[in-house]
Amino acid sequence: MHLHILGICGTFMGGIAALAREAGHRVTGCDAGVYPPMSEQLRALGIELIEGFGADQLRLAPDVFVVGNVVTRGNPLMEAVLDAGARCTSGPQWLAEQVLHGRHVLAVAGTHGKTTTTAMLAWILERAGLAPGFLVGGVPLNFGVSARLGTGRHFVIEADEYDTALFDKRSKFVHYRPRTVILNNLELDHADIFPDLAAIETQFHHLVRTVPGSGRLVVNARDEALARVLARGCWSEVQRFGTVHEEPGGLTARGDAQSFDVLRGELALGRVEWALLGEHNQLNALAAIGAAAHAGVAPDAACAALGGFENVQRRLELRGEAAGIKVYDDFAHHPTAMRTTIAGLRRKLEREVPPGGAAARILAVFEPRSNTMKLGTMKAQLPWALEQADLAFCLQGDYGWSAREVLAPMGATATVADSVPALVDAVAQAARRGDHVLCMSNGSFGGVHDRLLAALAAGRTDSRPVRAGG
Repeated sequence: MHLHILGICGTFMGGIAALAREAGHRVTGCDAGVYPPMSEQLRALGIELIEGFGADQLRLAPDVFVVGNVVTRGNPLMEAVLDAGARCTSGPQWLAEQVLHGRHVLAVAGTHGKTTTTAMLAWILERAGLAPGFLVGGVPLNFGVSARLGTGRHFVIEADEYDTALFDKRSKFVHYRPRTVILNNLELDHADIFPDLAAIETQFHHLVRTVPGSGRLVVNARDEALARVLARGCWSEVQRFGTVHEEPGGLTARGDAQSFDVLRGELALGRVEWALLGEHNQLNALAAIGAAAHAGVAPDAACAALGGFENVQRRLELRGEAAGIKVYDDFAHHPTAMRTTIAGLRRKLEREVPPGGAAARILAVFEPRSNTMKLGTMKAQLPWALEQADLAFCLQGDYGWSAREVLAPMGATATVADSVPALVDAVAQAARRGDHVLCMSNGSFGGVHDRLLAALAAGRTDSRPVRAGG
């Protein structure tokens, strides 16, 4: 079968392409704004990439056009497909019919932590010898690819609530028919398609309705929105994690986020010792352990596997060091995720302070690139998201709102720049030896990481703090 994938360089559609190629299909695809790591991964698989959505691609005459949700009416190729009456389907539908049918699907849903938790769960099953298939919205360092078919009966998938395609406005995850589901957390996101949190809760309830009675829901006990979702109806076993009190059967953690015991009630099940930061990753681990148990992996084996977990690309990934200054890349783009990422790095730096010393500074550099942030729905939360950073630097884009006005409450600690080169100059001038520069975006950010490292290496730093305000 020949698939031509529209929007192939998105993390999800790129994963579909990799799975189809592994299954022996011919795969081609097109997109705009191609950037790594997905473009590199696809080319390594021998998949031909076409820049843009020209109608002339209809001449490729594939067996099916697989349409990503980035494609809208008015797209030249999509219009040509519709005019020709060519066969087309969505990525989730193709995946459900060609890959997931007949397998034990483990789906990881939630506003935050989906990618990391999906990678954790896949790694636990891998270490248990189950050879799972997986599709992750990033590149797990343990595997080096974002998707594979696997030879076992289990398939682990990052279950996104975003809509499926221009002709199917249901959430992607309703197609997957999972037997095991992690519900990690839930808050307002994707404001371009969901009017409010209640609308997202409805989609999560639809997901719950697809889980069989013999299935398992692994649910964050601390999340009020998820409690409301379950109150609307639940027909499967529920395993809660992150319980505040020692709830019978609930999974809890005792100890530091980098070294902790996993408990069920008062019973110790295993111990996790790893390099990941933050309480959020501790909760992600509990979720993965609970889901893996439903696939037959003992909790102590799951804990041991997590000791070798190496995280996912673009999750507090150190991109390099120059002039004694470390530059990180992180996918955080929602205010809660930004705050959580900064807090995790802050706690790590505080633990490393020598006696009588002071913690290293954090310079947070970000662009409000997601559709939700561009709309300004959560702009008022940005000062809260950034308050644990010593200095904050924002790229002003064509958002329809002023980042300078939004960050004004931060005073001299916030700087706004109108271009990536100007942003790099501001950060380089402010940076001092020993600083940690944390770049946050869900896109390529104009290559800001390499630009910063080059500027720092060239000595464009200053020992004085930058005057902020943009």
